[in-house]
Amino acid sequence: MTETLYIRLGSTAQEKIHWLITSHQNEEIIASGELANSEQLSELTEKSQQRNVTIYVPACDVALKKLKVPGNSQSALKAATPYMLEDELAQDVEQLFFAYDNLKTDEDENNCFVAIVERAQMKQWLSWLNDATISFKKLLPDVLAMPIATDGWSAIKLDEQILLRQSNWQGMVLDETTWQTLTKQWSKSEGDESETNTGTIHSYSSLDLTGQAANIKLNAMPEELPLFLLAQHGQKQKFNLLQGEFKINEQHSIAVKNWLWAAGIAMFALVLNFSIKGIELVQLNSQQETLEQEIIQTYKKAFPKTKRVRVSTIKSQLKQKLKEIGGSSDRDDFLVMLEMLQPAFAKVTELKPESMKFDGKRQEIRLQAVAKDYQYFDQFKVELEKAQLTVSQGAQSNQGEQVSGSFSITNKRGNK
Repeated sequence: MTETLYIRLGSTAQEKIHWLITSHQNEEIIASGELANSEQLSELTEKSQQRNVTIYVPACDVALKKLKVPGNSQSALKAATPYMLEDELAQDVEQLFFAYDNLKTDEDENNCFVAIVERAQMKQWLSWLNDATISFKKLLPDVLAMPIATDGWSAIKLDEQILLRQSNWQGMVLDETTWQTLTKQWSKSEGDESETNTGTIHSYSSLDLTGQAANIKLNAMPEELPLFLLAQHGQKQKFNLLQGEFKINEQHSIAVKNWLWAAGIAMFALVLNFSIKGIELVQLNSQQETLEQEIIQTYKKAFPKTKRVRVSTIKSQLKQKLKEIGGSSDRDDFLVMLEMLQPAFAKVTELKPESMKFDGKRQEIRLQAVAKDYQYFDQFKVELEKAQLTVSQGAQSNQGEQVSGSFSITNKRGNK
């Protein structure tokens, strides 16, 4: 993948969502936009396919803490931290999720760096993405993707919020009212050596500090699109909220798993279907035995955990696996359409399927494929239409030396 999709979620389902697509190493913006609320996340489903996806969440929902924990054992450190912070937290530790960074000891000899968020909030964010079938590998508090200023803080405005990064493991998200209140408090700390004396604020958007004291110096940086600034600096951040119970191997939605299963079973079904027909036509025992061995080997390759395989039971076993991704009616329709696709695959061998999803209600197969040239997509569409299939060709894009594209295919005869 050479492009990355960045999505910045809101705290609630009704809040606006920002998104951005960048080229390789975030050198340029490909596309960007906004969604009114979490229900519109499905509009990014297609954009998330064949791209890396990074999710940002508001740091106002994540508490960043650093502390000194006795001992060197990581397991002991993680066990002790929640209860060392218990008096500082508004909720019971059982309601909170703790994610740890592997930062080393800082100048104050802190050796534990932890991000704390409500479990319910984590589950809410993940449910939005799961419902939209968006697969991702990184979930990060937005302020940790801000640039670090060695002589002060960095800030940028995103709608009515201001993202502020104070140090390597410190930052906040403020609304404009709170921003004005805090800047007034900071101005009163002139000459004070405490943490409230901010020094310089490096601003990547227009911020109002009119009338503030001289101890707050505003350094205007080149203005950036907020998500592009996060994309450029966030790629260096190794911290990830997807830990423990929210680890990445638990992030694949049921829909994604079924899609992968369908793709694997579909390819095997093509081989099996023609192999079985070959067995019925071949009368010689030696040829029949050879074909049976090919079926068994193909089945074992598709389902390597299977120990004992017999040709007489393969068909029933395959039906059972197909049943796991849909009802019997959907299964039969799915196999009928797969058989209709086979001649097109045989004619255009240069086009290779990557994933396949069947929508039983719409009698539609959604196919993601790759080829070395755009012409093979056009040839494949022509062959499908010869088989009396209705074909809608999706977006195509270069992926290195290959071209990636999609098709939506429906059965004309089946819809009559």
